[in-house]
Amino acid sequence: MERWLALELASTIRHDGDGGVTDDLTTTHGTTRWIQAQADLLDGHVPDGETAADENLRKEIIELRRAVRALFARAVSPAPPSSADARQLMPADQALAHLNTVAAREAVVPQMDWPPDGAPTARLLSTENDPKVRLMAALARAAIDFLSGPQRTRLRACSAPRCVRYFVKSHGRQEWCKPSCGNRARAARHYRRQRMAADGGSTQS
Repeated sequence: MERWLALELASTIRHDGDGGVTDDLTTTHGTTRWIQAQADLLDGHVPDGETAADENLRKEIIELRRAVRALFARAVSPAPPSSADARQLMPADQALAHLNTVAAREAVVPQMDWPPDGAPTARLLSTENDPKVRLMAALARAAIDFLSGPQRTRLRACSAPRCVRYFVKSHGRQEWCKPSCGNRARAARHYRRQRMAADGGSTQS
């Protein structure tokens, strides 16, 4: 399954399996662990060994996540956003400004490699020495790429009971982020139908 860094950031707020919501970025240790888990998606923007989060970096990532989730909510509109933060979303214009500001912190220049026996490839070369600035800019650019790309139109907020995840719809009939959410949603629908039938029967008796 394809992974997107912006979606991974938004998904650090998730259902905890017990009816509540958990946040992977609650501590600096958890934030460091999350950063390290995204090494393949960061694609060398943050060198190994330079990914330990301090409290300032943790707060910066959380603020960027707030902006990303607000723009995700805008992307899925008029459908409802994730219930995790629907009542406390950052205004969309503020979220957009914050995303662009963070992305602009790192100056990058395009570089082309063209080996004698291969095809040319392009990459962005950073002029920034601070790994934390590079990390934040990489996260912001990933969100910009995601929201300006074709996957934005397939972004959905999972409607299963208690789920707070966003997901990219992979086929036409997909309603939930994963099969377990589909099972939970179908069970909830069945329960509601049974209750409605029971209420109707008791009213007639």
